[in-house]
Amino acid sequence: MQTIPSVALDELPDVLDVVVLGAGGAGYPGALFLARAGKLVLMIDPIGNMGGNCLAEGCVPSKAVREAALLKRASERWSHFGLQGAGAEVDWSAVLAHKDRVQEIRYAQHRQEILSSGVLFVQGQGAISAPTRVRVTAADGSVREVGFRHLMLATGSQPVRLPIPGAELALTSRDLFRLGANMAQPEHLVVVGGGYIGVETASMLQAFGSNITILEFSRRVLVGFDEQLAGFLQQQLAQRVRIEVSAQVSRIERFGRSMKVYYRQQGKELEIEGDAVLMATGRAPVLPDGVERLGLTLERGYVSVDDTIRSSNPQVWAPGDVNGRSMLFHSAVRQSVVAAHNIVAGGLPVDRMNFAAVPMTVFTEPELAHIGLDVERAQAMYGAENVTHTHYDYQEDSRAQIYGETNGFIKLVFHRHSTKLLGAQIAGMDAAHLIAPLAQALSQGLDAEAIAKTVFPHPMISEGIAKAARALWP
Repeated sequence: MQTIPSVALDELPDVLDVVVLGAGGAGYPGALFLARAGKLVLMIDPIGNMGGNCLAEGCVPSKAVREAALLKRASERWSHFGLQGAGAEVDWSAVLAHKDRVQEIRYAQHRQEILSSGVLFVQGQGAISAPTRVRVTAADGSVREVGFRHLMLATGSQPVRLPIPGAELALTSRDLFRLGANMAQPEHLVVVGGGYIGVETASMLQAFGSNITILEFSRRVLVGFDEQLAGFLQQQLAQRVRIEVSAQVSRIERFGRSMKVYYRQQGKELEIEGDAVLMATGRAPVLPDGVERLGLTLERGYVSVDDTIRSSNPQVWAPGDVNGRSMLFHSAVRQSVVAAHNIVAGGLPVDRMNFAAVPMTVFTEPELAHIGLDVERAQAMYGAENVTHTHYDYQEDSRAQIYGETNGFIKLVFHRHSTKLLGAQIAGMDAAHLIAPLAQALSQGLDAEAIAKTVFPHPMISEGIAKAARALWP
């Protein structure tokens, strides 16, 4: 990885306008804006470059692997397009090398961004030593205390493990996707947790030929998602992956080169054996040492913020995973900029985060995406009589027919009387792309007429968005 040269600690000013702890999506977009606005900004991060966990071990490397998996799956369907020949063979080490190349490209890009930004950067750790002071410990061991007028707490989150015997034997997403990861491809991977990280990993590794079992504590995967979306994925994924729901994992044990996962299901004690176990049971916020000196209000360990991303301490802003409100990289980027805008405005609320308009994507095969309210939540908020929804089936779609990917749908949720868009759910190919225009529509408060009047290109599945809206505005 190309690290960013750290500024010498003895060259730092005694007081900075803004100290940013963390150089991930919650940290660097705001830091770059603040520097352009003339603020004296210090950013501290242990990795040594920008991008945070997303680039180091999350979104970017996992999707690099996932795209290779999609190509592998596509090669198995060549005959659909009238093509012949054997499908692609898997070279797992080459797939990991591809992932590493993408990470290195982005690290080089970020290095140039920071070098031309005016932001002071230190590879190291920042700890809170006083209500307005940070103790900086650089990678070379040097230490310096500096003061701040504003603090951006952008330290992100990390994978958590179940508090069970043998939890340390399990892998996390960090082990799979970190730069330089060299683990062998699992023959049989047992995934503990059916959230988005669990199902994404299961989907991609199965495409490479691994046998996969998902153990999910709840009655279905993707708890918290629209039930139709989650049910669609579970049905599709269950054709390739063993999914055990209502499964309470109790311990993990190693037996030679294999591992056994013990779980309780419907009153029975069961076990399953694999050569690797992935713990995909969520993430927890990472807070700096001494955070208690800031006097922040915490809820379940997360920093409470309002829509301006300001904490209960008016000098402290907490964008991204540390506030737990929307733990997604793209959300963290927007939150970072919101905080920066308000800092430049002297704390005035000139910008606000619209948490309701953040799209969520699940990069399985098939894909899922959603934004805003589903029907059930909309009815709870507005009353069943005031909510309606429209539907577009991929069976009708020309692009889906071309690809033979006709399992899928677009569902739009509207206020019945104003026809204002309240939410959207998409299942099937291109879902991650299709959610973007709906995110803009939701954030801009558009109604069915505005969406129906939008001309989408043919033959693309996005046409289905307009067609679904025309059910309310013909």
